[in-house]
Amino acid sequence: MTDTSNARPGLRRLRGSLPTLLLLLLIMITRSTLADHYHVPSGSMQPALMPGDQVLVHKAAYGWRVPFTKQVLWSGGQPAAGDVVIFDAPDDGTRLIKRVVATGGDQVVIRAGRVFINGEPRARFSPWQEERYGNQFVALNLAQGGGRDLGPLTVPEGHVLVLGDHRGASRDGRYFGTVPASELYGRASRVIWRRSQGPVWMRL
Repeated sequence: MTDTSNARPGLRRLRGSLPTLLLLLLIMITRSTLADHYHVPSGSMQPALMPGDQVLVHKAAYGWRVPFTKQVLWSGGQPAAGDVVIFDAPDDGTRLIKRVVATGGDQVVIRAGRVFINGEPRARFSPWQEERYGNQFVALNLAQGGGRDLGPLTVPEGHVLVLGDHRGASRDGRYFGTVPASELYGRASRVIWRRSQGPVWMRL
């Protein structure tokens, strides 16, 4: 007869920790497929985002994925110009946060940091330099100039062109090209922590 007396304490400990393990697994799955947070490492998206900001990321904004993979189970909405998105840079894999300025089929020209789509400027030429995306007005930071010019470029279908709002201090689509929409991890929806203020709830 096998002596299981030594195994029973270990089995009891495993059973006792099972709810905690399941909770941790649920949290990991939720972060992988539904919502997560992202730490903003630089000032390339100023003034909308500041270095050190924590943003809430809607992971299912563009579809549901198999947990811990990029395999799409269900296609959701499509990225739109003005969305702030999380993705890995196509050239070196760095995780970045930028703004979508153009989508598939758009012809883009960028001059002095200002975006023209199909010949029409997105900028409102005012002292604070804004660009319009639908009903949203986005302030640009041109304190370091506009950065690299681009175009004319036609964005391939199924791709997006992304830029930083701080045009003169951003490594973005002007350097690494367009990004497949399927490679976007999600849409940043709100700032939830700002170093100078603490907890916040600021819409992007």
